[in-house]
Amino acid sequence: MSKRVRSSEVCADCSGPDPSWASVNRGTFICDECCSVHRSLGRHISQVRHLKHTPWPPTLLQMVETLYNNGANSIWEHSLLDPTSIMSGRRKANPQDKVHPNKAEFIRAKYQMLAFVHRLPCRDDDSVTAKDLSKQLHSSVRTGNLETCLRLLSLGAQANFFHPEKGNTPLHVASKAGQILQAELLAVYGADPGTQDSSGKTPVDYARQGGHHELAERLVEIQYELTDRLAFYLCGRKPDHKNGQHFIIPQMADSSLDISELAKAAKKKLQSLSNHLFEELAMDVYDEVDRRETDAVWLATQNHSTLVTETTVVPFLPVNPEYSSTRNQGRQKLARFNAHEFATLVIDILSDAKRRQQGSPLSSSKDNVELILKTISNQHSVESQDNDQPDYDSVASDEDTDPEATASKAHRQKSLDSDLSDGPVTVQEFLEVKNALVASEAKIQQLMKVNNNLSDELRIMQKKLLGKDAN
Repeated sequence: MSKRVRSSEVCADCSGPDPSWASVNRGTFICDECCSVHRSLGRHISQVRHLKHTPWPPTLLQMVETLYNNGANSIWEHSLLDPTSIMSGRRKANPQDKVHPNKAEFIRAKYQMLAFVHRLPCRDDDSVTAKDLSKQLHSSVRTGNLETCLRLLSLGAQANFFHPEKGNTPLHVASKAGQILQAELLAVYGADPGTQDSSGKTPVDYARQGGHHELAERLVEIQYELTDRLAFYLCGRKPDHKNGQHFIIPQMADSSLDISELAKAAKKKLQSLSNHLFEELAMDVYDEVDRRETDAVWLATQNHSTLVTETTVVPFLPVNPEYSSTRNQGRQKLARFNAHEFATLVIDILSDAKRRQQGSPLSSSKDNVELILKTISNQHSVESQDNDQPDYDSVASDEDTDPEATASKAHRQKSLDSDLSDGPVTVQEFLEVKNALVASEAKIQQLMKVNNNLSDELRIMQKKLLGKDAN
């Protein structure tokens, strides 16, 4: 941490004393109770970190502190600052309010509905407004005024906007100017350090050419943030980017599991996913890692009083309305993976991410994707006997309620074995292969149980026969 949080600071949502959490993308500090609501909103609404018990890149924390100290909270509570808002009955939550429904309703209105954010005058073409805001952002990031840039982002400016006349993005501009806090803010809102300008140069190149070496190193870390976070989750270490090490891939101890033909087919489908679909899967796993780690920190820092017993648990990833129903349901099913299964899935993501980045050919060896298929199938073959809910591998989309779509899906399932071509595949096709594997493994498990029972009965009969012969 770059500095300690001062005791005079208060929660941005209820004004409670000594906030111990931060909402990174909102630039605010929040208390434990309000944090429990933030966590239930999802990372697309609020990205929370504990101020003391979560590892922080120093400049990221400095960015949040700067926004907080410069009044970033007024961006999210703009209309509440108007005296007439009190007359209309609209008010800010206070420390004495109950978490549910009082604080929860206020926080959802504030961050999810953006009910108190200053609205621009309506225009016929919203895309023109977004373009104008993005151009303003492109100019503003060369300065140190973080609050102005956060306000533009809150109104719809795009962090990855490519300026048609300038031939670069806001992150290029911030990197050239050495504005490391602006770079942190843009990255939080999705700016890509690997984006090239019209001459093929990245923001990292801009920072190095400008002599901003700390910024250049931080941009490289941001570029590998997803895989770094996954590796740290498994082994508590991060790659040494300064010396050219960009991936750490831990190994599982039980790498000698027998692999079925269906598992090999599923592996082939996974590796055939387009980069876009693979990135979506990796992002979902990243969000699940964040949920698990944040929940662990949150529970460890509570006093286990009534605060913990209230409705504050986040059992799975909250719904992101920008994603399809299939993807949202699949994301939620990630919470059902036990520690071993989830670890093997994370290893698979790391392994294939490294392969894709380095342009390596597909491997024919038995790797971790097969391990996760094996372990998932073992778990769900047991669960399927007691649970009629669809598992992660058989989640249906909204379109499946249509009879024709259902029939089409059934036809695809029947022709699964004959449809393992080398061409591009969808996530749904990959999940169908995994679903077939689950069913196959369940049958195998049942046969093994029957075989064990028969073996026991045979041994009992043999003992009886031996007893009679002895007599």
